[in-house]
Amino acid sequence: MAELEGPEFGKADFVLLDEVTMEQFLENLRRRFSQGRIYTYIGEVVVAVNPYRTLELYGPPAVERYRGRELYERPPHLFALADAAYKAMKRRAKDTCIVISGRWTVAVGGGCVWGTLGWAPLAQSLPSFARRERGGQDGGQQIHHAVHRRHHQPHPTRRGGEGEERAAEVQLRPGSLRQRQDQPQRQLQPLRQVHGHQLRLQGRPHRRPHPQLPPGEVPNPPAAAGREELPRLLPAATGSPGGSAGLPPPLPGPRRLPLHPGGCSGLREWGWGGRRVGRGWAGGSRPLTPCVSPPKCPPQACGDDADGYRAVEEAMAVIGFSPEEMGSVRRILATILHLGNVGFVAEGETAAVEDAAQLSALAELTATAPGSLRQALLTRTVAAGGGELIEKGHSPKEAAYARDACAKAIYERLFCWIVGRINASIAAHDYDVRLHGKSTVIGVLDIYGFEIFDTNSFEQFCINYCNEKLQQLFIELILRQEQAEYQREGIAWQSIEYFSNEPIVELVEQPHRGILALLDEACLAAGTVTDSLFLASMDTRLGRHPHYTSRKLCPTDKTMEFNRDFRIKHYAGDVTYSVEGFLDKNKDTLFQDFKRLFYNSADAVLRAMWPDGEQSITEVTKRPLTTGTLFKNSMVALVENLASKEPYYVRCIKPNDQKSPTLFDEERCRHQVSYLGLLENVRVRRAGFAYRQPYHRFLLRYKMTCEYTWPNHLMATDREATQALLEQHGFQDDVAYGHTKVFIRTPRTLFCLEQERAQLIPIIVLLLQKAWRGALARRRCRYLRAAYTIMAYYKRHKVKAYLRELLRRFQAVRTLPDFGKSVVWPEPPAVLARFQDASQRLFCRWRARQIVKNIPPSEMGQIRAKVAAMEALEGLRKDWGCQRSWARDYLSSPRENPGQALPFARRLQTLKDKVHFGSVLFSCHVRKINRFSKSRDRAILVTDQHLYKLDPRKQYRVMRALPLSTVTGLSVTSCQAQLVVFHTQSQDDLAVCLHKMQPAEDNRVGELVGVLLEHCRATKRELQVRVSDCIQLSLRGRRRLLTVETRPGAVTPDFGKSRDGFVLYWPGR
Repeated sequence: MAELEGPEFGKADFVLLDEVTMEQFLENLRRRFSQGRIYTYIGEVVVAVNPYRTLELYGPPAVERYRGRELYERPPHLFALADAAYKAMKRRAKDTCIVISGRWTVAVGGGCVWGTLGWAPLAQSLPSFARRERGGQDGGQQIHHAVHRRHHQPHPTRRGGEGEERAAEVQLRPGSLRQRQDQPQRQLQPLRQVHGHQLRLQGRPHRRPHPQLPPGEVPNPPAAAGREELPRLLPAATGSPGGSAGLPPPLPGPRRLPLHPGGCSGLREWGWGGRRVGRGWAGGSRPLTPCVSPPKCPPQACGDDADGYRAVEEAMAVIGFSPEEMGSVRRILATILHLGNVGFVAEGETAAVEDAAQLSALAELTATAPGSLRQALLTRTVAAGGGELIEKGHSPKEAAYARDACAKAIYERLFCWIVGRINASIAAHDYDVRLHGKSTVIGVLDIYGFEIFDTNSFEQFCINYCNEKLQQLFIELILRQEQAEYQREGIAWQSIEYFSNEPIVELVEQPHRGILALLDEACLAAGTVTDSLFLASMDTRLGRHPHYTSRKLCPTDKTMEFNRDFRIKHYAGDVTYSVEGFLDKNKDTLFQDFKRLFYNSADAVLRAMWPDGEQSITEVTKRPLTTGTLFKNSMVALVENLASKEPYYVRCIKPNDQKSPTLFDEERCRHQVSYLGLLENVRVRRAGFAYRQPYHRFLLRYKMTCEYTWPNHLMATDREATQALLEQHGFQDDVAYGHTKVFIRTPRTLFCLEQERAQLIPIIVLLLQKAWRGALARRRCRYLRAAYTIMAYYKRHKVKAYLRELLRRFQAVRTLPDFGKSVVWPEPPAVLARFQDASQRLFCRWRARQIVKNIPPSEMGQIRAKVAAMEALEGLRKDWGCQRSWARDYLSSPRENPGQALPFARRLQTLKDKVHFGSVLFSCHVRKINRFSKSRDRAILVTDQHLYKLDPRKQYRVMRALPLSTVTGLSVTSCQAQLVVFHTQSQDDLAVCLHKMQPAEDNRVGELVGVLLEHCRATKRELQVRVSDCIQLSLRGRRRLLTVETRPGAVTPDFGKSRDGFVLYWPGR
């Protein structure tokens, strides 16, 4: 039972269905698909449904989640299957295999889960499991992974997009890999795409098998490997019956080659893209052009050809291909393309090459003589008796067949050569069984599923035969696994009845009587043998077979045509095949002349691909095997290989044809479930015991349901504890006890245990949460107490250190000239931050006191005035004259007021005698502005009682006298202008600008402000001081604005009129 999945997700294992029916199977599959659960188990078989959307199911965290876990401990996943296969290989030192079958695209070609659900996750997880187990150590077993793909090719003339059979084996092989192999392993992917990937453009379906690479010990791919890819490049002959009815009609206009990524772009860089690659294959009349960038091509399909080409070249260089070898590969690929341009015309009874220039290009590419190439294309050498050689000319049709066979053979052999070359690069060296242990593998077989098209030909026949054979092996291996497990556990084996498709397999492959044998017989017969005669031969010799029929044998069945169709009753359903093209597709038309031609090539790589060309024509007497025989032999070898391994299965299902992430087509899925034999698999699994689990795992999951096993049992063995648990629930009649596992017969027992466990889990969780939260709280309390203790000691240490440092720095401060102004305060700890602020304020007051003590009493008035000015103007006005000595009464000074000081003194004495003021606070020449916008030179005199405006030209006659108590405030500017506005209670303000000062740049605004503020404080009056560059004043109740403008050309300040009031023009630079 998988964890973390509730009943809303359905059954995680089909074995646990209440009833094994197609309806319940599909309902459970639909429910899991709708909930995003694309994986479901049948015992140890994984059923995968294409989600048609991106799911967060993969990546290193997911791999780690399944590593070392049993299948039932986590929700179903491919990673669980991969881990199970890896553990089986490691524990039992036995080869294992993972078989991926099924399809996503019925009736239009396609593939199973190779890219998304199958190989990609397996390739991600298996090396990770291996690395984790090694623990990153150099010693011990190391896992070398490479891939061996076997392409089962029904016939070289298959059209692109038709179904094909393919299989792959992933070899996880122990060995000592040198560090240098890590980089080639990472570089394999671009190189694998060169000969295995094609792009199907213009909306056509495609399949992209990966020609993966085996290590050196693995045999090379069979004869048909790689050759299956080239027919995708060849258009079907006009009217050819071999095309798949499931494909869209041919596109009009020039045909585009669905080459591998970067192929054509690369050929241009190789220097061969400029030649025209035009004429169709197999008699096709339309031009065949490379697919460079067709319109409406999906970006992910086309990609950047140049980047793809560079990636392939870099990968080849990293793997170890020499520049000469890479050049040969380019020339061979160009040869395949240029062979499509070779056309033939009739000259009498023989054929001739249509364009001799094409022969020259091909001869240059293959490094052969043009004459020998022409002879191989147009004639065939036959050995007669007595060593005599006969040269037989081809007709145009025969020459076209020979040309096509040559191109396909070149492609196949290039594919096999690349596989072998890479294997030599990445092979494990210095492997020692005594050091590294037995060499075991995990094979991954990725095979296309059953094909049923509207028109089924030789390709579908071979694919469906392969599926019949593998389905029989699947059931037999499942039964064998069941029987082996029962025997290991000491439980009696019960015979299980199941559907056997052995008669169908014999119908196809039986020697001398099977369909393949009759097909070979027809191909080897003398005279003219047609497909219809072959069908008649099958009707005669197979007419009584229960799984074979045709229109002749069943005249009333109008779904078949006379002399064309026959039907085989497969395990997945009845399939009607068209016999047209069977004979042509089964023949091998590659003549020995081409083998000798390329063996004698000056190109070393091309020569190495044709070692059989060394034999002379008289030594070659054995007829080559037909495609059907090659396919059957390959299937026999594959089945023997699989039978020797412990299998794990992935069955793939396509939920709909619209690629919708929400649509579940029940009829489509019913058909796939049927031909995959999934219900048969469930019945076999449930025939004995539906569920089994090791004792310790069983107790770990269900021990809370029994008082004798919770929280831990005290019995001698886990088996006894399991028996006590089941007996307490009354299930003793529905179980059996093996040596290491408990076997449960019906799912109902397991569901009862699961329900009781589900009821107890919340209680146990609350108990654990309570205990854990208490433990966490107690631990946190201890931590806090310890932390507070440490913090207290540390704070005391920091305080003491701070105080000691403070004492050290300030202990001699009385003797310093600046009384400690230059001493830097130490950084206080956070707890003493406020203490330091208070200490600094106290220190400043102490230091000020020390300074003030040394100031003469006569200077204290000036000091107090400067302090008052600083408080009012600091930060608001740039310069306010604090750096100079303040004289206050400037008009009494002969230096400041030469020639006028004596008249001013007389006027001052007169005022003193009249009003009896105590002292002069300030006096200076000014420029004033009145309400009539007229400015005049005047002087101001500020005493402790009045503010006087004087006329210097009339012996300083008093023009206006304001009691100082009526002055409510002062306004000054922030600039250098010496503008001062006296605000009065009578709303008749006085605006003046200090001038005629010595020196001229002297700043006396601060002095005036400070003197008045100090006097107001002494008389306990409040005086408002405002700093603004736009001063509002009132003249006889009328409000005006006064601003300052700098006038570079002015010599003295002066007032002017503005729109809103007045402006002071201040001399400036």
